[in-house]
Amino acid sequence: MAATDVVRVLVVDDHPVTRRGLRDTLADETGFEVAGQAADGVEAITVAQEVRPDVVVMDLFMPDQDGVEACRKITELLPDTRVLMLTASAAEDDVIRAVAAGATGFVQKFTGSDELIDAVRQVAAGNLMIRGDAVRRAFRLLDEGAAKHAADLLSAREREVLTRFATGKAYAEIAGDMGISKVTVRNAIYRVQNKLGVESQQEIVVWAVRNGLLEE
Repeated sequence: MAATDVVRVLVVDDHPVTRRGLRDTLADETGFEVAGQAADGVEAITVAQEVRPDVVVMDLFMPDQDGVEACRKITELLPDTRVLMLTASAAEDDVIRAVAAGATGFVQKFTGSDELIDAVRQVAAGNLMIRGDAVRRAFRLLDEGAAKHAADLLSAREREVLTRFATGKAYAEIAGDMGISKVTVRNAIYRVQNKLGVESQQEIVVWAVRNGLLEE
């Protein structure tokens, strides 16, 4: 996107006052157009397909369908559309879920207008909008060079264990499928975590999803 282009934004939040505030903040800023609004994830998917925005500014927690599921569907249907997630939560799990769903920005809800505008601009320009250590670690997993290097470090067994773990299987199930002990599975997950340089099992699942292990 060129610097002179108008950024078309879809605003999604289940609270009318918050949604109106986001809309007014963006509409009053030069270089932005509020292309649509939605009150939940289901409506967001429908409106996004209609208006094809450059950026979706979306609440993480909403009724009917939350921001994570809506983000996943929107990024599948509209690969050129970026999603900036808004949330009052700083929990690492929430960050990981949003990143795994395809979000490229993550900022605190009710942040200052200048920070919000900057975040939307950054995301529209194709940049990752990073806030906090948990987000930094999550986005680092998306770096293609680092991902390739990490993939080369994993053994065939570690890749298989990780793939099964990323599908939601418990240690006992993986052990039964592969004919190994639960201790072997646990140790393999621990080694994978160390080789990828991450601090939680949620993050290795993000890595597996982003690097196509579930498609193998």
